[in-house]
Amino acid sequence: MYPFGPLVGPFLFLELENMPHNMNFGDALQAIKDGREVARAGWNGKNQFVFMIKASDYQKTLGFDLKVCDGLAIKTSKNEIQVGWLASQQDMLADDWKIIE
Repeated sequence: MYPFGPLVGPFLFLELENMPHNMNFGDALQAIKDGREVARAGWNGKNQFVFMIKASDYQKTLGFDLKVCDGLAIKTSKNEIQVGWLASQQDMLADDWKIIE
């Protein structure tokens, strides 16, 4: 278990290139806000995805009163969580975003 609560349930990593319903970055960002995990078919790393860390989940573990903000994180191909993910210009302009089921 991660300190900010349950990460995400079991993942079904499908071949993203074969999944229908490509999204643009705006749609992908809305899916993240809705609690989904998203990835790009064009990423070269396997099994990577982006998700939101909810401040309310994380703040409960701190033990002191300090405002925590929501943030994006990426599960890397090395099976690590990188907090503070930032989209590149290519990511923002891409139309190959998919929801991870």
